[in-house]
Amino acid sequence: MSFPFLLEIGTEEIPDWMIPTALENLRLSFEKLGIPHESIRMDATPRRLVLRADGLPLKQEDSEERVLGPAKSAPPKAVEGFARKQGIAPEDMTVEATGKGEYYVYTRKVAGKFIKDILAEALPGIILGIYFPKTMYWTGKGGPRFIRPIRWLVALLGEEIVPFELAGVRSGALTSGHRRLGAREIAITTADYEQRLRDHGVILSAGERRDQIRAGMSGVRIKPDDALLEVLVYLTECPTPIRGSFDPQFLALPEEVLITVMRHHQKYFSVEDAEGKLAPEFVAVMNIASDPEGFVRRGNERVLRARFNDARFFWDADQKKSLADRKQDLANVTFQAKLGSYLLKAGRMMTLAAELGGDAHAVRAAELCKCDLTTELVKEFTELQGVVGGLYARVQGEPEPVWQAIYDHYKPESMDDALPRNRTALLVSLADKLDTLRGCFGVGMVPTGSKDPFALRRAAQGVVRILVEGKLPLPLLDLIAGDAALRAFFEERLKYYFRDIRGFAYDEVNAAMAAGWSNLVDLESRLNRIRGLRGSPDFEPLAASFKRIRNILEQAKFTTAGTIDEALLEAGPERELYDEFRGIQSQPIESVISRLRPRVDLFFDKVLVNAPDPVVRQNRLTLLGTLLAEFSTMADFSEIVTNS
Repeated sequence: MSFPFLLEIGTEEIPDWMIPTALENLRLSFEKLGIPHESIRMDATPRRLVLRADGLPLKQEDSEERVLGPAKSAPPKAVEGFARKQGIAPEDMTVEATGKGEYYVYTRKVAGKFIKDILAEALPGIILGIYFPKTMYWTGKGGPRFIRPIRWLVALLGEEIVPFELAGVRSGALTSGHRRLGAREIAITTADYEQRLRDHGVILSAGERRDQIRAGMSGVRIKPDDALLEVLVYLTECPTPIRGSFDPQFLALPEEVLITVMRHHQKYFSVEDAEGKLAPEFVAVMNIASDPEGFVRRGNERVLRARFNDARFFWDADQKKSLADRKQDLANVTFQAKLGSYLLKAGRMMTLAAELGGDAHAVRAAELCKCDLTTELVKEFTELQGVVGGLYARVQGEPEPVWQAIYDHYKPESMDDALPRNRTALLVSLADKLDTLRGCFGVGMVPTGSKDPFALRRAAQGVVRILVEGKLPLPLLDLIAGDAALRAFFEERLKYYFRDIRGFAYDEVNAAMAAGWSNLVDLESRLNRIRGLRGSPDFEPLAASFKRIRNILEQAKFTTAGTIDEALLEAGPERELYDEFRGIQSQPIESVISRLRPRVDLFFDKVLVNAPDPVVRQNRLTLLGTLLAEFSTMADFSEIVTNS
């Protein structure tokens, strides 16, 4: 007989972005208990984390446990004493051979525990073990910590309560409905739980809430925003989209400003007209079922009007001082305590932009790109830094490459974000990120664990994407100035990018990087060549041969290739390998692999590398070393994992 299990952790509102990770953490912790089950379903709203599992047994199966006793050669009293301790007679034991000799062994039966008891013991630790970036006390210092205060706990196995207590809250069969639409306490069972929540204003399924939001916006030309949709799914328990409008005069402000105010500050979707331009409308998602009198709609319109008025005021006020005139104000804005102000950072960026090959436009953009940090609009809407600078530079008459580079210089901010739009913008963004990385690593600010206050991992990933996808063949190792910690940091970022983002096999990445990785454009090219070669039937056997060559050379402590003495080459496979090598030298390996592979195979089959004559032996090692060096400029093929 099997039973359903329900766990609901009722809390104050949890930040939306923390919920999916918390659910996955809860699921994994439950599975680690090893309790048999048929399926698991995870759900959440802002006020509850829910785990439901089907097919749990009443109790564990009985098991057997082998207890090792004294050695067979032990005195009889020792054997009797062990038996008394186990509550058995000596004849109840058997003698078994082990790796250490013959020993007495007792096999005892262990009764399986009731699943309810296992859950009651484990659930408090599982709940408090859910990972959140930040947690809080709410019962007093020294009490339990959680993302938000726990207000109720539901734990049911079948129709029985799984009894435990956490932070003064006892588990039971009472949940809580929607704050405004439902009752504070609702009796539930595992069978009617979801329907009872629905009766009290709570749609438990995130997928259903997502579909309800989409359905409520059908027929409206929404500016697509999947990230905002996910935020709203986990901000609501009963989502209902409503359509509002604003004064068209605000369209005189740049779209970027209006959209940022609506999206980041109000969680509104922007609406487009038939031509794809911003319309004077928005869609908000309220957390109630309806707004028949229009109170919620008018309230949202009133709040948005005030925010737009603020934005317009700041825009107009900022125009009284150009970006160039704001440069000295950066002396009063701290970049990092040990690295000084943004004025100093701007100076370093100007130098670096020129060193990277940037023209006068790139240097000018580097000079001005941080000046918008002193503007009122950016102080109010920090999400617009960079964008505001670009917009201001454009209206203040800066050349197009300059204002575009300022606008784009924070890009890419994620793996999904677009690259800066042109070479000037790429170089300014690169200068910004490299300066941050070099400076922070230079003063010992190396990211550890989840702590990365200056987003150095994101900056390094941005550098990688700019160099690779922007096709900039710049020497990365020279740009990081020999910093060993920064080199190792970039090495890990590169492996992550090419393996997890680009899909290259880990041994392909290791092989290509072992041959050098300063020029990332070249590294990408070599990886593509390795991927192409891998389909050849000659690839793995030749890779195995290269690995064998490297091992031979390492065992012989061979260091330099030197010059091959042709007079010492033996007729047959050795001479044929040398002649083949001379014929294919300087050609790409993909065009000669089918000719080279059989010569290498035959050489190892017929030729004794470690010849008795030391001169012949050294010459053969030189031949192998020369062959390895010739083709290792593309990759260290000994890193390739083969079946042989």
